[in-house]
Amino acid sequence: MAKGHVLVLPMPCQGHVIPFMELSHRLADEGFEVTFVNTEVDHALVVAALPPGGAAELRQRGIHLTAIPDGLAEDEDRKDLNKLIDAYSRHMPGHFERLIGEIEAGGGRPKVRWLVGDVNMGWSFAVARRLGIRVVYFSPASTACIAFMRKIPKLIEDGVLNEKGWPERQETLQLAPGMPPLHTSLLSWNNAGAAEGQHIIFDLVCRNNKFNDDLAEMTICNSFHEAEPAVFKLFPDLLPIGPLVADRELRRPVGHFLPEDAGCLDWLDAQPDGSVVYVAFGSMAIFDARQFQELAVGLELTGRPFLWVVRPDFTPGLSTAWLDAFRCRVAGRGVIVEWCSQQRVLAHAAVACFVSHCGWNSTLEGVRNGVPFLCWPYFCDQFLDRSYITAVWRTGLAVAAGEEDGVVTRDEVRSKVEQVVGDGEIRERARLLRDTARACVSEGGSSHKNFRKFIDLLSE
Repeated sequence: MAKGHVLVLPMPCQGHVIPFMELSHRLADEGFEVTFVNTEVDHALVVAALPPGGAAELRQRGIHLTAIPDGLAEDEDRKDLNKLIDAYSRHMPGHFERLIGEIEAGGGRPKVRWLVGDVNMGWSFAVARRLGIRVVYFSPASTACIAFMRKIPKLIEDGVLNEKGWPERQETLQLAPGMPPLHTSLLSWNNAGAAEGQHIIFDLVCRNNKFNDDLAEMTICNSFHEAEPAVFKLFPDLLPIGPLVADRELRRPVGHFLPEDAGCLDWLDAQPDGSVVYVAFGSMAIFDARQFQELAVGLELTGRPFLWVVRPDFTPGLSTAWLDAFRCRVAGRGVIVEWCSQQRVLAHAAVACFVSHCGWNSTLEGVRNGVPFLCWPYFCDQFLDRSYITAVWRTGLAVAAGEEDGVVTRDEVRSKVEQVVGDGEIRERARLLRDTARACVSEGGSSHKNFRKFIDLLSE
C-alpha cells in the first residue's frame, strides 16, 4: 500500500520537467504514488523519448504520466514564454481541477493528499487547496532567483524598480553579502522574451509570490546550503534538498523531450581523461547562423575533442552544406548530437569543461561533477547563475560578446576555452564544490536532513 498519493506539476518547460521527474523518482523510492502532470504537448514529447517499455516501467514504480491542455494551438510557439504563460495561466486551472475530479472518481488508487507544485504554477495551489489538497512549493531555480522575486516590493519601495518591474536605475544589485551580484538590466522577468510581453511574466511572478506565501506549507528547492548560504540566511524558510538525482547510476528516465544519443558515451570512453569540451545550451536557446558558425570554428580552433549538443531547432536557416563541411573537417575529434544524457556526460572523466547557457539544472549538474564552466547565458535567470559561477564560486569564466554586434567570436571561444581548461585554481575550486555538494546529499548532510523533513510532512 502506497504511503500516499502526490500530484506533481512542473511548469511546461524542459528545465522544470527534469528536476520534477527526479523528485518524483525519489518520492516513489519512499513509497508514494505519484501522478505527474504535463501539458499534452510536453507529455507526448516525454513519452516519445522514453526507451521501449519506459512508460510501463514508470507505472510499475508508481509514477503515472498524465496530461492536460495548455490553452495553445498545436502549432503555436511554446518557446515564446509570454504567450505560453498567458495561455496556461488562463486555461490550465479548469483542466487541472477536472483532472483531479477524474482521478478521484476513477477509484482504485489512493486519494490525492498533496500537490508538489512549481513556483511558476501558483494558480494550481489555489485549485488544490479548494479541493482539500495540501501544497508544497518546489523551486527548480536557484534560491537567489527566488530571493530577487521576493524582494520585488522592497526594490520598488527603494526606487530601483518601477511598479511594472522595469529598472529605474542602471546599477548592480547585491541583495546580501555573499549573494551573486546582478545588474538591473539582467533581472529574470525582464529577460524572458519580447519587451511588449514583459508584463505577463512580471504579473505572474507577483501573483506567485502571494500564492506561495499564503497557500504552501513548505518550500523546497533544488539547491544545497553551501552553494547559496547567504540566501538561506536571508530566507531560512527555503529548504534545499539538492542537488537532486533520480538514481545514483543516472539510468532512470527524467522526462527528456528528445531521445538521448547513447553513442556519444562510447565515444567519450575512447577520449583521454580531462580532454573533452562539452557544449550544450539547454532546450530553449536559439543561435543565428553567424553565431553558430563562430562557435563551431572556435571549437575547431581549440584543437581539442568536443561533444556538442545541437537540437534540431537550435539554428533555423543554417546552411546544411556548411554544417556538412564542418562535420567533415572535425570528424573523429568533434561529435555533434541532437540530445544526450547530460548527467552521464558530465559525470564522465573525459570531460574537461562545460560551455553552458547556465540554466540552473545544467549549473547544478556541472557543480555535482566538479566540471569547470565557460558561461554563455541566453535569457531569464541564467545571468544570475553565471554570476554565481564567475563571481561567487569562481568555478568558471564567461564569454564576452562584441559591443557593436553582440557576437561571440571564434577567437573569444578558443581563448576562453583554453583559459578555463588551463586554470588549475578553477579546477580545484570546482572539485571542492563538488565534494561539498555530495556531502550535502549524503546521510546526515543538510540536504538529506531537509529531504527527510519533506517526506515526514507528506507522511502526515
